[in-house]
Amino acid sequence: MTQQTTVHGTVADGYEAVREEFAAVAAAERPDYEGQLCAYAHGRRVVDLWAGPDADGDSLYGVYSSTKGAAHLVVALLVQDGTLELDRKVTYYWPEFAAESKGALTLRELLAHRAGLVGTDTGFTLAELADDRVIAERLADQRPFWRPGTAFGYHALVIGALTGEVVRRATGRTVQGLYEERVRALHGLDFHLGLPAALEPRFRPAQPMLPTPRQRELLDALLSPPHTLQAVAFNRHGAEPTDLATLPNHRLIREKGPASVGGVASARGLAGLYAALISEIAGQAPLLKPDTVAEFGQFHSVGYDLVARGHKAYGLGFQATADTWHPFLGAGAIGHSGAGGCQAFADPRSSLAYGYTRRRWAFPGGAAPENDRLARAVHTAAVAPR
Repeated sequence: MTQQTTVHGTVADGYEAVREEFAAVAAAERPDYEGQLCAYAHGRRVVDLWAGPDADGDSLYGVYSSTKGAAHLVVALLVQDGTLELDRKVTYYWPEFAAESKGALTLRELLAHRAGLVGTDTGFTLAELADDRVIAERLADQRPFWRPGTAFGYHALVIGALTGEVVRRATGRTVQGLYEERVRALHGLDFHLGLPAALEPRFRPAQPMLPTPRQRELLDALLSPPHTLQAVAFNRHGAEPTDLATLPNHRLIREKGPASVGGVASARGLAGLYAALISEIAGQAPLLKPDTVAEFGQFHSVGYDLVARGHKAYGLGFQATADTWHPFLGAGAIGHSGAGGCQAFADPRSSLAYGYTRRRWAFPGGAAPENDRLARAVHTAAVAPR
């Protein structure tokens, strides 16, 4: 596999090294590698690359938890508007949430993965996971897995439903509907929370990872225990255990676009979202004011994640990307990775927005390892003297 036959697209002057790095990634992967890379600097698209025999820049992929970035951009807009207040109790908007001693939790704490509601005792069906309203209804009655506000853990499959229910109670609108109106349609983004049937031909089904024997052993040790907190968070313990790798391959998930994991996007869509968040695009002002970006990117939960079982850092609804993934980024960089290997973020200090997708899962899940070298190459080019 050679660069000439596998890497397509364009880079701006000064970003040639990014194309070389992307070509090296493609060459080092399996022969069926398929991926996209896109970046904006100061509101201008400077990288637009893709590789794979049947892919192009318009191909769409399930982006798993990168969906959370789109959903929580809506929450940030509503906070910026004054419609939501971060330090109000969740019960101010959603009274039923008070059941099982959850009444003191604030919206700020909920956004920071501090609620202790990572799942239910009996798990969800696929149909339930596709429906944020059903998830929220069931979690309102659920006893938390730790005392709310005292610790944090990744609410992997449910955080968008929980925050989305607050949005619905406050506005009468769903996160998906507000996102379509205030973000996606405004900027023409190829990042969908609810994929229209007309765009289905552009969707590329996810391919499961092909782990080495040692990697398989590690995955089995991680996923097999049926009653751990992690099993609950990733819905591995119920009557219909979730196969996260193939979740976006279900049309029901793509159609409904659950706000935790159901987004479908290209790298252009991922990068475009974060570019619109911090930069002027085509005459449109940035979606968020600098103070809002700073508050949502500020560390709110940092340290040992009870679900991920390791060090993590979260802002409000977003990952603190510099701490969790890419330490060379500026303080206050915000974004969200996705389990299949995708990554998306904004670095306000360098006015950089980044999006990466790949079709086949990379071990061990989350932002694929190559993101570090690709994001570093893009960041180096973005901050280089011109």
